[in-house]
Amino acid sequence: MTTAELLEDAFGRIREVVHQVTSGLTTEQLGFRPQPEANSIAWLIWHLTRIADDHIADVAGTEQVWTRGWADRFGLPFGDADTGYGHGSEAVGAVRATTDLLTGYHDAVWEQSVSFVRKLTDADLDRVVDERWDPPVTLGVRLVSVIADDLQHAGQAAYLRGLISGG
Repeated sequence: MTTAELLEDAFGRIREVVHQVTSGLTTEQLGFRPQPEANSIAWLIWHLTRIADDHIADVAGTEQVWTRGWADRFGLPFGDADTGYGHGSEAVGAVRATTDLLTGYHDAVWEQSVSFVRKLTDADLDRVVDERWDPPVTLGVRLVSVIADDLQHAGQAAYLRGLISGG
C-alpha cells in the first residue's frame, strides 16, 4: 500500500461514517442535542467537513469547496472562514441542514481531498505547511491531524444517532 492509498482509505472511512450516520434522518433529528450545550449531528458533520475543506485546501493551494457555492446553500450566519472551531451553544444550534446538504458538501470535499492525496509521495509528507508551531507542522502531521479530528467527530455523530434511534 502506498502513502496515497493509505490516506485515500482513511478519508474514505470518514465518508462512510458520514453517510451511515446521516442516512434517513430528518432535519429535526440531525439537529437533536441531548443537552443544551451539546453538539448535534448536523453541526458535527458540518464542522468535520469544514475542517477537512479548510485544511486540505490550504495545503493543496486550492480554493475551499465551501466558498464555491456551499456557503450560500447552507445559509449559515457565519463568515466564509468559519470552521466551527470555538463555537458556543448558539452557533451550534444555528447549523440546521438536511442529510442531502450535509452529504453533498462532504462528498464534494472528499473528492477534492482524495484528488490531492492520490498524488502524494512519501517525500511530500515532510514538507512544512505551518511554521506557527514549534516544531513546524509538516504535511504528514497536518493530514493525520485532520483524519484524527474528523474520525473523533464522526464517532460522536454516530453515538448521537444511537441515542436518536435507540440503538
